[in-house]
Amino acid sequence: MVIVKVTKEVKLLCIFVISVTSIFLSSIWGSGVIALPPPEDTPEEILRTQIIIEARSPVDGRFLTAAEYAQLEAQLQQVPPPKLDPKIRDQIFLLRLRKTLLQFFPFLNF
Repeated sequence: MVIVKVTKEVKLLCIFVISVTSIFLSSIWGSGVIALPPPEDTPEEILRTQIIIEARSPVDGRFLTAAEYAQLEAQLQQVPPPKLDPKIRDQIFLLRLRKTLLQFFPFLNF
């Protein structure tokens, strides 16, 4: 009777050790694959050495060649952006001031 009990305990211990070992090994094999980037991803070292030959327009966001981009940049530096009307500028200042005051004094209704 004692021999049967000991063999059952040994079998249970063997099953436990085998299952724990298999779970541990399967988790180790999967972690190496997860850490790698996808194969179609271009490494950052290669991306740093590439010369950018296309750009987006800061005005409307369309694609430009390098020559068109340089021409547009020179054009934007020569012609200053249009100025706002002083009345509109004052209105914007007052709206911003009102917004700030309402954050500190939410009970005011003006």
